[in-house]
Amino acid sequence: MANKLVTKDRIRIVLEMIKFEHSIFALPFALVGALLAARSAGAFPTWRQLLWIIVAMVGARSAAMTMNRIADLEFDRRNPRTANRALPKGELSVGFAAAFTVIASAVLVVAAWQLNPLALKLSPVALAILFFYSFTKRFTASSHFVLGFALGISPAAAWIAIRGSLDPRMLILCAAVTLWVGGFDVLYACQDVEFDQAAGLHSIPKKFGVARALLIARAMHLIMIALLIWLAVSFHLAWPAWVGIAVVAALLGYEHSLVHPHDLSKMNAAFFTVNGYISLLFLLFWGAATFVNRP
Repeated sequence: MANKLVTKDRIRIVLEMIKFEHSIFALPFALVGALLAARSAGAFPTWRQLLWIIVAMVGARSAAMTMNRIADLEFDRRNPRTANRALPKGELSVGFAAAFTVIASAVLVVAAWQLNPLALKLSPVALAILFFYSFTKRFTASSHFVLGFALGISPAAAWIAIRGSLDPRMLILCAAVTLWVGGFDVLYACQDVEFDQAAGLHSIPKKFGVARALLIARAMHLIMIALLIWLAVSFHLAWPAWVGIAVVAALLGYEHSLVHPHDLSKMNAAFFTVNGYISLLFLLFWGAATFVNRP
């Protein structure tokens, strides 16, 4: 019984370390990429394809999050906001985290192998992009865009998983996701301005100040909405896509209304709750759009 409890605790700690529940952020956009790819071929994704796409996404994100925790360990120990995480507290060892990263990376590669040859060939590239982000805060304030791009490639990856090639139009969705993620990462980074200054880390809030950073995040999200409109037109999507864009725009507006230069107390609601609704509702409406007026 004791061993079972230890195992359950270890699983809980690992899931907390990689913020497994936040997989909801990127996965719906990847699934929309898969649905658009299948729609362009006049077909539907198979359950097998969808399963391996989900496995690949979970493996990729788990590897990326764990690498980020390893790379930022010393900073996490010094930052009061992150000092209670598993690695700084010693609940998990660096060796365990490294082994978990290798296993999660292998899961991504195996999933890509199960999908098609191009997905397999590009899987190391995806891992390189995901791991690179963990070190960007040390030398550039553009790290938010790198994080956004790391998640933003997911729709293109899903398209490749379905079709074995890439339609250039999918880069529009990649750019939209990049700006969405980068924008809310700018918001989240506003909490760490003082620590970033003391630790010598780089961020948009540190470089421009919190007030200007909030304006930059809003601009990023406005451009995201414009890109979604462009994408809907490019694919000739039906009315559910347009409802989805309106819902996403409204939620982004609400998200920004929660955060002010001198009041970041509602940051967790803006970051976690609202963005979770954005991704799920985007999948709901755009998924529905792929089933209406199919070519």
